[in-house]
Order: sequence, then C-alpha cells, then structure tokens
Amino acid sequence: MSELVRYDVSDAVATITLDSQHNRNALSRQLVTELFAHLEAAEADDAVRVVLVRAEGRVFCSGADLSEATSEGMEVGARRIVDLQRLIATMSKPVVVRLLGAVRAGGIGIVAAADIAITAEDATFALTEVKLGLAAAIISLTVHHRMNPRAAALTTLGGEVFTGAEAASYGLVTKAVPVEALDDEVAKVCASLATGSPQGLRESKRILNRELVARIDAHGDEMATLSAKLFASDAAREAMTAFLSRKK
Repeated sequence: MSELVRYDVSDAVATITLDSQHNRNALSRQLVTELFAHLEAAEADDAVRVVLVRAEGRVFCSGADLSEATSEGMEVGARRIVDLQRLIATMSKPVVVRLLGAVRAGGIGIVAAADIAITAEDATFALTEVKLGLAAAIISLTVHHRMNPRAAALTTLGGEVFTGAEAASYGLVTKAVPVEALDDEVAKVCASLATGSPQGLRESKRILNRELVARIDAHGDEMATLSAKLFASDAAREAMTAFLSRKK
C-alpha cells in the first residue's frame, strides 16, 4: 500500500503531512498507524524540538473512515483515537497543527489535542457526529477541554459548519489568519518554539496539559465504549450507509 502520511525533519521541526486525499484524509487504520509511528519517531529524535502536523489537499481531516466503521465496527479504532490524542498531549515536544480547508469530526480531536493550532480564517469546522446518530464522544476528551462550554454546546448539538475565525473565538484554535498569511504564521510560530530548551519545553508542556491528560485517563475507556456502541447502532449504520451512498 502507498504511504498515507509523510515525514520530514528540517531546522529542528518534524513535519508530518497527512496525504490520503482519496478519502479526504479520513482516520483509517493505515493513516492512524502511520501517524502514530511518525509522532513516536519525532518524540525519539533529539534533533527535533517541534512537531508540525499538516495535510495535503482541501481537507485537513474528514474524521472517522466511515467505510471501515460500517463494515468492521469501531471498538479498536475508537480506542486508538483516544490513544492518539493522549500521545499528542503527552509528547515532550510541542505539537502545532496547520489548518486549511475542511476539518471535520474526529479530525477536530487532533486539533484539540495539539498544543498550538493555526488556521486559515476561512477554513471550515464541523462536529458532524450528531447528524449521523453518533456523538463526539472520544474527541470530547480534548475538544471540550479547549472550547468554552457555550461554544461546545452549540457546535456539538448543532453539528453545523463554523469558520476558522469562529474556531478561534470559541477557544478551539490558537489563532486564525488570512489564508495568504497562514504558512508564514506557522513558520514563525514553529521557529519561535524551536528556540526553547528540550527540558523547558518538556516540563512546560507537562504542566500545561496535566488536567487534559487526567481527563483522557479518567474518561477515555468510557468514551471509547460509548463511541463503539453508537457506531454499531442501527440508527447510525443506516445514517452512515446513506451518507456513503450520497458520496458515490
């Protein structure tokens, strides 16, 4: 199989690029496995101070791979996404995400787990789970930690699209900038972070994410079980099958 996630290191920044455009960078088993491996490689590399996660194409991440969910269930996959969020939050190096285009459902969990998220103002976000008879269960561990409660209720219950500028006002992302300024802003942030000492970055991040990691550890199993149960329900399977049929 062709590689779905690319890895490159330059100037103390490990750049991890999602490149599974055939399914809108969905969180398939292969993509998640490769993303895990690259994150762990960056963590182990003493030459790396900062990790940047970005994507090719018009979609940063479309969330769960519904074709896999409808055919094979989500028990293992749900727990793997919990583990992915925990890995990002507990790495000793800051994780930055660059957001352009569409960010949906489970992809927003990656955004919320990251330390710093820079988005284009006209990027679009949506917690679409509620439309499919699901709930933003496993990503609530990180998303609801970042977003203010009123914004979390509006976006989680409504499932509607909101912009990068709104994501910044909700607390989901760090900063929204015009699309033409996105790459410069991301480069500036990464260069600044790379000036930190490894010990300083490690201990500062540990302090910052202490409550987030405790939240994941306390509720991760429960949310993974709930997510798998909802994905297996008749209501969700019918909705997901209809959605996949419309995409064909």
